[in-house]
Formats: sequence, structure tokens, C-alpha cells
Amino acid sequence: MIYTLAMAMVRVRVALPDRPGSLGAVASAIGFAGGDIRGLVVLSSEGGRGIDDITVAFPGNDPADLINVLNAIGGVEVLSVTPVN
Repeated sequence: MIYTLAMAMVRVRVALPDRPGSLGAVASAIGFAGGDIRGLVVLSSEGGRGIDDITVAFPGNDPADLINVLNAIGGVEVLSVTPVN
């Protein structure tokens, strides 16, 4: 018998430094937290900061671990988290 974990999905809006490697660090952190990136939209890039919307599927239904991991990255700020149906 195969068991699968229930996955929730959220759209996370993040501000991050506009420099090489920043988005890679965010993607790695999402994977570390058990998340799977399902979509990415770059909303803006000005003044040395980028604003991105990242759609993430993750196990369970509480994105707290995901948010904590992202906020722990230097220069990254989670601006909002919105459930996606």
C-alpha cells in the first residue's frame, strides 16, 4: 500500500536582494522545508530589491516552517502568504 502526504499550496510573496544567487537560496530553502515550487512570477526589480510571487506545495497545512526558513535567509522578507486552491 502506498501512502501519500496531503499537500497544501500557498503563494508566497517575497522581497529579496536583486543579485545573483538570491533566488537560488530561496529555492533551496523551500526544498529544505519540504516544499515543491509550482510557479514563479517576478513582479518587480528596482532599487536593488526584487519582489517575487512563488507558488509552493508543501506537506500538511501549516506554512509556518516554510515561512520561518525563508525569513532566516539574509536579506529575504516574506511579505505575504496566500492560500491557493
